[in-house]
Amino acid sequence: MLEHGSAMGEHADDAEQGELFPDSSLPDELVGYRGPAACQIAGITYRQLDYWARTDLVVPTIRSAHGSGSQRLYSFKDVLVLKVVKRLLDTGVSLQNIRVAVDHLRRRGVRDLARITLFSDGTTVYECTSPEEVVDLLRGGQGVFGIAVSGAIREITGTIHEFPAERVDGAVITDDELTQRRKARSAG
Repeated sequence: MLEHGSAMGEHADDAEQGELFPDSSLPDELVGYRGPAACQIAGITYRQLDYWARTDLVVPTIRSAHGSGSQRLYSFKDVLVLKVVKRLLDTGVSLQNIRVAVDHLRRRGVRDLARITLFSDGTTVYECTSPEEVVDLLRGGQGVFGIAVSGAIREITGTIHEFPAERVDGAVITDDELTQRRKARSAG
């Protein structure tokens, strides 16, 4: 079950947003990563990826597999959700509670996800978007762990450029478009 801290609000730190996406661009939603690359970026096995796709836990939003030989294509946001699911599983959150959290995360944009810290006591998953919500949650005195989604974004953006990306039309891109824009900006 996904619960909110004290209240849902837009208390995002714009400076942090600038650090995550310094050129104000987001990863292209028409560019994705095949299953093996998504696994390496998210730190999961292909078996986990396949199971999560077949059970609709995390499905690729760019292209799903249709028949033998077709390749799933996972967006930046999909890879981010895969990484968050892995962290929640590693800390003992049940698959049932992870499903609720994933359904909630799917409805958010990448910028919105960067504002979230997920906390769990091992049973319930809580979403906090401000320091006040974190304090309110911790006042309960129970042990919790947190996952800063912005930290997962930083990890992914630090390694994702090492993997070939593919456009929805099947064209392979050696650098994702975000990396290409950053390279062009720093060269000019």
